[in-house]
Amino acid sequence: MKIYLVGGAVRDKLLGLQPHEFDWVVVGSTPEEMLSLGYQQVGKDFPVFLHPQTHDEYALARTERKTAPGYTGFEVHASKEVTLEEDLIRRDLTINAMAEDENGDIIDPFNGRKDLEAGLLKHISPAFSEDPVRILRIARFAARYARWGFHVAHSTNALMRTMVNNGEVDALVAERVWTETDKALAEEHPERYFEVLRGCGALQRIFPEVDALFGVPQPEKHHAEIDTGIHVMMVLQQACRISDDKQVRFAALTHDLGKADTPEEILPGHHEHEDRGVALVKKLCTRIKAPNEYRDLAVITARYHTHCHRAFELKPATLLKTLEGLDAFRRPQRFQQFLLACTADARGRKGHNEDDYPQADLFRHAYDACNSIDNRMFIERGLQGVQFAEALHQERLKRIRTARDAYQKHGSLE
Repeated sequence: MKIYLVGGAVRDKLLGLQPHEFDWVVVGSTPEEMLSLGYQQVGKDFPVFLHPQTHDEYALARTERKTAPGYTGFEVHASKEVTLEEDLIRRDLTINAMAEDENGDIIDPFNGRKDLEAGLLKHISPAFSEDPVRILRIARFAARYARWGFHVAHSTNALMRTMVNNGEVDALVAERVWTETDKALAEEHPERYFEVLRGCGALQRIFPEVDALFGVPQPEKHHAEIDTGIHVMMVLQQACRISDDKQVRFAALTHDLGKADTPEEILPGHHEHEDRGVALVKKLCTRIKAPNEYRDLAVITARYHTHCHRAFELKPATLLKTLEGLDAFRRPQRFQQFLLACTADARGRKGHNEDDYPQADLFRHAYDACNSIDNRMFIERGLQGVQFAEALHQERLKRIRTARDAYQKHGSLE
């Protein structure tokens, strides 16, 4: 019986990162022996055990054989005769197929350390193509290690494209797509996730609403980058610069989906793309089963982001109507998330990544002015029902007008 540290922990230690999870493989043992040593079995399809003290996962060395389409169609074989190399070869990438023994020595049968130093995401064997989730995982690794310039090997990208063309990605279930996407949104450069998926053709199958944005022109006056798909990737980058909130990042990704449905005769303009975008955001979120809080922020961002951009052009009544449409007074946290997404949109343009965005300040100031109203002033006047609502509405308009005029006069909100 020999125990090895495997997978991500070995990879991250070699990169100088602190591993978050420790996975171990046990060679030359049996379920009975593991149980006798106090380990708790948790795996159903193959023997995985929890360490009695650390609760790390210890898996018996195993082999896998493809038996059906999709990521669940595998037959697993675990026995004490399975070698460490046989266990490692079933893994996806060379950088994930290294092991460390009890002396700290690295076992590297597939040159993962060399690929790690070269920043190369490379599959181990043709068996990579047996599991479509691996396409999502490799895209997520590209997002995680973008700062080191990691890229997908040409041979691996070609294999991924073949998987897409063969319909293997069509077997992905929504829950797995969302799990990997949500993890990618937490990375430093989630735009790389979508770029890698696009590079092998998977984006068109999994996120067709996003893929359709590439090649759609925008007015060069406002968008020197012109291409809407490139703009959206830039917006996602900016969202990561100003927030680690995954919901904000998702809203940044989906805010302009409506531009893909703009009638050709009005291009490069995109009149009413906001309303078209709302329907597409809902469709996307339903298909990939995005959580409601992600969907709701994405919907209001798609619908109202241009209102925010035009804050200083809006009449007080329109500004208040927008705040009400955003449900800002009942959902102040989501309102702040919306402003972050709009800020990312404004800066996600060629030559504008360091711009100030006073429109968000005006919206915040208008919200604060309205939120500072003491409702007792209306109750003391005996107002109820419709009269109360109308008086509150008029007071909000008055305070919004004052806030806007103060900014226009003094150039600030102080």
